[in-house]
Amino acid sequence: MKLEGTSTLITGGASGLGFATAARLVSKGASVVLLDLPGSPGEEAAAQLGDRATFIGADMLEENQVSAALDVAEQNGPLRGVVHCAGRGGDRLRIVDRDGNPGDFDSFQNVVKINLFGTYNVLRLSAARMAANDVADGDRGAIVLTASVAAFDGQIGQAAYTSSKAAVHGLTLVAARDLASRGIRVNTIAPGTFDTPMLARLRSDIREGLAAAVPHPSRLGNPEDFAHMAVSVLENEYINGETIRLDGAIRMPPR
Repeated sequence: MKLEGTSTLITGGASGLGFATAARLVSKGASVVLLDLPGSPGEEAAAQLGDRATFIGADMLEENQVSAALDVAEQNGPLRGVVHCAGRGGDRLRIVDRDGNPGDFDSFQNVVKINLFGTYNVLRLSAARMAANDVADGDRGAIVLTASVAAFDGQIGQAAYTSSKAAVHGLTLVAARDLASRGIRVNTIAPGTFDTPMLARLRSDIREGLAAAVPHPSRLGNPEDFAHMAVSVLENEYINGETIRLDGAIRMPPR
C-alpha cells in the first residue's frame, strides 16, 4: 500500500506508540486522525504533527464516538490504514490473594473490556468503512492491532492482561480470513518491554533491569521501533493474518 495521500486512523495516538506511528505516517505523506481519550494531550500531539493531523477525543468502546472519528478521517479521503494502539495495562492481581480471597472480578472484566472489546469495536467499525473503498495497490485497507508478548509469556499477576492480549492474537487470523474477501488485511504487533509513559514511572534500577533482560539489542524498545514495524506492515501487501513479536528475543520469566 502506498501511504502518500492516504487517510489513516491511529488510536492511542496522543502519546507513546500511537504518537510515534502517527509521526511516521505523516512523514510518509499520510493524513492522520489521532483518537484518544478527551483528557489526553491529543491537541498538543496533533499540533506537533502539523496540518495533516487531527485529534478527536473519544472512548473507543463507544460506537458513536469512534464513528465520529472515522467520519473526520474520511474527510481526507477513503480510510486506508488503521493502527490500534489504545489499551490499558493490568492490575497485577493474583487469582487468589495472600489472604486466600479470590481475585477482583471487576478488575478482570475492565481490563478485558478495554483491551479486547475496544479492539473489536475499532476493528469492526474501521473495516466497514474500508469495505466500501475501491481497491488500490491490491488492498481496500489494512489494520494493525496491538497485543503484547504477555499473550505468550504471561507473568504471575497478569491473568487479566494476558487473557485480553492473547484474545487479540487469537482474533488476528480469524479477522484476516473473514475480511480477505473484502480486500482488507489484518495483522497484530506484540511488543515486548517498550519505553512508554507507563514504564517511565518505574524506578531507574527497575528500568535498567528490564533493558538488561533483552538479549539483543539489550535495551528497552523505542516507540519508533513500533512505528517502523506498524508502517511496514501497512505497506507490505503480503503480510496478513500475522502476530509479530517485536521484543529483541526476550522471553518473559514467571515473575
